[in-house]
Amino acid sequence: MAAPRVDFYILAAGGEDARRRFACRLAEKAYRLEHRVHLHADDPTAAEALDELLWTFRDGSFLPHETLPNESGAPVTVGYGEAAPDAADLVINLSAGVPGFALELPRIAELVGGDEQTRAEARRRFIFYREKGYPLETHEIG
Repeated sequence: MAAPRVDFYILAAGGEDARRRFACRLAEKAYRLEHRVHLHADDPTAAEALDELLWTFRDGSFLPHETLPNESGAPVTVGYGEAAPDAADLVINLSAGVPGFALELPRIAELVGGDEQTRAEARRRFIFYREKGYPLETHEIG
């Protein structure tokens, strides 16, 4: 299997809320392109916040999703820890580390907020991916 493509999205707005909202917009875009998407959080509380936000982040938006395990077969899933989606084309990583299952998927999106802790965690993940030789792209989001 080919190495995943890793995209780092550097957000001008800081804070976890900005990262979550961008994750929802990115998931919606990928879903509209008929991709299966997994949003990965650090813990159950963060996963629940993502699940709730997916219903309300934009008026008129509908993003069929389910938290893991994905019993309904929804094209968008939310999880945390080592729980892996059955199938995904893209993992949107909001956790501090690199989930092991993500390395088996075609694309990984890393969302970097403005606060120093999030940026330090992102730098560690960037170095990890670079040392593995994965293709890296960086996008500045205003």
